[in-house]
Amino acid sequence: MPRPELLEQIYTIVDQIPPGRVTTYGRIAAMTEGATPRMVGSAMRHLPDGHQLPWHRVIAASLKLADHGGAERQHRKLRDEGVLFDAKGRVPAHLVWPD
Repeated sequence: MPRPELLEQIYTIVDQIPPGRVTTYGRIAAMTEGATPRMVGSAMRHLPDGHQLPWHRVIAASLKLADHGGAERQHRKLRDEGVLFDAKGRVPAHLVWPD
């Protein structure tokens, strides 16, 4: 689990992802002061109960959803925001935030 100050940075960045857009674990890590993509993934897995963060907007660098227990829910939440997926299950690159 990342240090508390890194968690705060990660969660602040995730909170800024606009509806209908996505970003990657790696992009979030690059915006912090020392987090790795794996740390970002760990932070997403350990979100506290009752959080309001848009966790579903964080995806793998392949622009596909990571294979995890919440993938179906994540896919549904993104579709509800207007995110479309191609035939291979990828999100179009123009939806990646930040530009």
